Amino acid sequence: MSLHDDAVLVLKRYEDQDELRGLYLDHLAAHADGMWKACEAGHLTASALVVDPERGRVLLTLHKKLGMWLQMGGHCEPGDTALADAALREATEESGIPGLTLLPGGPVRLDRHPIPAPCHWHLDVQYAALAPAGAVEAISDESLDLRWYRYDEVAAVADTSVVRLMEATRARL
Repeated sequence: MSLHDDAVLVLKRYEDQDELRGLYLDHLAAHADGMWKACEAGHLTASALVVDPERGRVLLTLHKKLGMWLQMGGHCEPGDTALADAALREATEESGIPGLTLLPGGPVRLDRHPIPAPCHWHLDVQYAALAPAGAVEAISDESLDLRWYRYDEVAAVADTSVVRLMEATRARL
């Protein structure tokens, strides 16, 4: 199964955000290359919020290009065979934490946001990744910083998309 086919199945099973989910499915139906950065009409991305539920905190990255505190994530790569795998790969690479596991149940949220030309949209499929006990983060080349934030601190440092992702993750926990 191709990554494109996997994304369609994942989105068909996702039972929330009906209008946005429909937009993602329409995009994939119209764009065979809709999973890849080269698709100028927009493309799907995969991300994961790294959560330490035992300590009531999340790990955010200070994104190098955007200068914003965000969840881990990014573009799908040719070796990715599933959206969940892409999200877990991105979370592991950007957090430096081995042994992350995705929260069961598929994506937690969807978030569509504009990006600079030549592409126009990121259609982000957002998961949550559980940090193993004693997890120690390590900054990657894609981050300026990594920092753990208590749930009640996130709204003060991150935008509403991250806050909504954290709230949806906590509800699922």
